[in-house]
Amino acid sequence: MKVFRSPHNPIIEPKDIKSSRDDFEVVGVFNAGVTRFKDEVILLLRVAERPISTHPDIVLTGVYDVSHGDVILKEFSKDDPENDFSDPRLIIRPTETYLTSLSHLRLARSGDGINFEIEDVPAIAPANDYETFGIEDPRISLINGIYYITYVAVSPFGVTTCLISTKDFNSFQRHGVIFCPDNKDVALFPEKVDGRYYALHRPVSPLFKKQEIWIAESPDLNCWGNHRYLMSPRADCWDEAKIGASAVP
Repeated sequence: MKVFRSPHNPIIEPKDIKSSRDDFEVVGVFNAGVTRFKDEVILLLRVAERPISTHPDIVLTGVYDVSHGDVILKEFSKDDPENDFSDPRLIIRPTETYLTSLSHLRLARSGDGINFEIEDVPAIAPANDYETFGIEDPRISLINGIYYITYVAVSPFGVTTCLISTKDFNSFQRHGVIFCPDNKDVALFPEKVDGRYYALHRPVSPLFKKQEIWIAESPDLNCWGNHRYLMSPRADCWDEAKIGASAVP
């Protein structure tokens, strides 16, 4: 199989995305889930946003607050020695860590796979305790006429993988957490094997720091077991730091 890079790249940039609210700016659009629905190419984009800061010494970030049912802003001073901004993705404090952006999932549709119409509002946004720091990195698998979407949910509880499904990309049904923290890069196989569903996943050990690909099986896409190691990064190669599933099988 030959793979060609489009001469039109990048086909979607942050400037193409309308922010979800007037006081936010889009800082990234990436890691899209992709599928075909009827005669369209569907992208489910990860859109990363951050609040627009009007003070040079203040860093703002958005957090989904369950009690309010909405995103609230948190403020961090660059002059506070307890705030560590050394990693531009993070705000690290002595007892807690925040992300500098908040992600949601946005739909884009195309007839040719190059020119996309992007919806102005999120298709799937943070909505519970496991998603307070955002939702990320969707993967779409068509199984028996239903589109199943795995995505990463980030919160103080850690990095989990959740499942959501749709038949039409207009309404979505949440199925909750299917892989406990820290675990991501979950890719569902598009059909059963010997009567079981299978998924690739990447558990992360905070002690040993290994980021490897494992495989698991399920009778129903919700309860996963028989987890088995599959492969590791290769020493002294381009993938020596970490590996994880890319597109769905």
